[in-house]
Amino acid sequence: MIIGTHFHTIDDKNRLSLPARFRKEMGRAVVITPGLDDCLFVFTAKEWEKISGRLSEGESSMLKADNRSFNRYLLGMAVEVEVDAAGRMLIPEHLRSRAKLQSKVVLIGVRDRVEIWDESSWKAYAAGVESKADALAEKLGEAGML
Repeated sequence: MIIGTHFHTIDDKNRLSLPARFRKEMGRAVVITPGLDDCLFVFTAKEWEKISGRLSEGESSMLKADNRSFNRYLLGMAVEVEVDAAGRMLIPEHLRSRAKLQSKVVLIGVRDRVEIWDESSWKAYAAGVESKADALAEKLGEAGML
């Protein structure tokens, strides 16, 4: 399981080091794709196969406009990258720009993926979620999720 928060920097060659504890879980090849809430998602190759398969399943995946649009967004901009021996991966410029990543970033482990956030964006987002955590927990409890 991939969990935890790590503060890092993107170097001048657009490379980012994965924290050692994430490297074991992620492997040597990962898929980086636009995420939600102005971040990037990073999946293992195995998890990406599951995600992309679920997105493409069903008779209506090509017939419904929302499905087509989301598939184009998530799958069409995805890039498979290698993690080098030093644990670094290259962040493609189109994805870095899309997530508005500056040099200081935060890597968040979210069970089956890593999210890459610009540090200032993450701090603002986290403060907003923290201020309403009790209400979110209550809603999830009412929905039977907790």
